[in-house]
Amino acid sequence: MNPPTMRAVSQDAFGGPEVLRPVTLPRPDPLPTEVLVRVVAAGVNPVDCKTRAGSGMAGVLGEPPFVLGWDVSGVVEAVGFGVHTLNVGDEVFGMPWFPRRAGAYAEYVTAPSRQFARKPAGVGHDAAAAVPLAALTAWQTLVDAAGLRAGQRVLVHAAAGGVGHFAVQIAHHLGAHVIGTARAARHDWLRELGADEVVDYTAVRFEDVVDDVDVVIDLVGDGHDNTSTRSLEALRPGGLLVAVPSGVSPELLEQARERDRRATAYLVEPDGHALGEIARLIGSGALSVEVEKVFLLEDAAAAHRHIESGRTRGKLVLRVAP
Repeated sequence: MNPPTMRAVSQDAFGGPEVLRPVTLPRPDPLPTEVLVRVVAAGVNPVDCKTRAGSGMAGVLGEPPFVLGWDVSGVVEAVGFGVHTLNVGDEVFGMPWFPRRAGAYAEYVTAPSRQFARKPAGVGHDAAAAVPLAALTAWQTLVDAAGLRAGQRVLVHAAAGGVGHFAVQIAHHLGAHVIGTARAARHDWLRELGADEVVDYTAVRFEDVVDDVDVVIDLVGDGHDNTSTRSLEALRPGGLLVAVPSGVSPELLEQARERDRRATAYLVEPDGHALGEIARLIGSGALSVEVEKVFLLEDAAAAHRHIESGRTRGKLVLRVAP
């Protein structure tokens, strides 16, 4: 009998979206403490595009060929020895293995059971697949790194994007005064999500109109118009800059110290417990998920082209199951 196989999207070289191609691969088996999840939908994130091109997590994944993707929503197909938190048939979502290889652009993934959480009730797999990496990044930067408290002022850059739209809602839920930067066309929507102020970064310099901020969640980085460095001007003394995509250079750290500000990098990590908290917020209606477009698995290249346009509202998703 031939071993079971699965559909996937892989790449044999670093490059543009055109390097992504449909393939057939062996289906994995769960090891002890792992579950095998049949993927219904997979989220697409900017880090996927960067890794495909040779940056992002390419240094962790190594040379191609490899299967991209970390966000998954699906159904537990099998459980390994020692798994007690999940059962066959459970609907789950998660961000397994990040930043190591998870291979979410495929029909099946295996990972430790505690890197998953039960899918929010009443939410479809497309929406659930859009949640893990982006919402965990927002949660961990605000709750774990910043320790955000009610009444504090928080500035979220790229507020209309995947991480940004979750950060706005989570900060609002925590009782903060939320300021977001985005193009004018996104302002009404961001106010609906809980933003108290919205700044059109194409019309004004945000540091000219925003000040006395306790926390900046920078989802842009110094690679674009020195956003991280300029954010120091918006912070109050002792305030914290959390720089997500490009980290904190020694020069930026020194400038922060000279201005009596703080700066830290942050990299998201799998956290099934936090995902459970996020699922409860979604289930209660306190957190909504914005999926701009759903692509078929075989159209992953088109999804990458779309996300690299820089105009995505919320998240993009790959439909894996027919």
